[in-house]
Amino acid sequence: MTIERREFGFGEIKFADTGTDMLFSGYGAFFGNVDSYGDVIAPGAFRGTLAGHLKAGTMPLMLSQHGGFFGSDMTPVGVWTEMREDDKGLWVEGKLAATPRGQELYTLLKMTPRPAIDGLSIGFIAKEWSARTKPDEPRRTLKVVELLEVSLVSMPANPKARVQSVKGFDVEFFRGFERALKRDPEFSNAKAVSAVAILKQCLREGGVDVPEADPRDEDAAAELRAYTARFRALSPT
Repeated sequence: MTIERREFGFGEIKFADTGTDMLFSGYGAFFGNVDSYGDVIAPGAFRGTLAGHLKAGTMPLMLSQHGGFFGSDMTPVGVWTEMREDDKGLWVEGKLAATPRGQELYTLLKMTPRPAIDGLSIGFIAKEWSARTKPDEPRRTLKVVELLEVSLVSMPANPKARVQSVKGFDVEFFRGFERALKRDPEFSNAKAVSAVAILKQCLREGGVDVPEADPRDEDAAAELRAYTARFRALSPT
């Protein structure tokens, strides 16, 4: 059996730093898209291998660059937490390990103005396929594959599959936090906005990357600080 590797890109990358869990997601493969080897993956190709992993309570490995030249470093750099087929392809979600290598990869994923590494590549054994019968058809249509690993790579052969999201303190996180506070009867709308502003400020002071300040943040934070100062002045010492 021959282990094959196909690189696909992640697509648009969106990120923010949680400072703790190094989570990201994207497509490991796209259906119907011809890669640089002339192969195309058919919908359902991963169904059997994913079912097998689900039954066994396992996941394919998460590697960097397929383990290096000649598989010289097969140490996983994290774990895949979810894999599923959808109408586009193989969707993957994972968490990088809190090791020097994992931290390095996460830093490369987050770099601006563009990520330094943003490709995904699958390592697999082709089980069933059909060969082309016409010159303009794909070399092979892969119908069933055994998925062994999904790697973060720097040079994808198929530019479509790329990391879609590096999860953390993004804009939606702060909006969701603000909405949650507003549902609490102890918080007015103004206090909720102020609390979010102070949270952002504390995170920035701690060296965590957060979205650009909302124009209302500075005024809201000042209002809450003034409220706190008045409360302390009225409190008995």
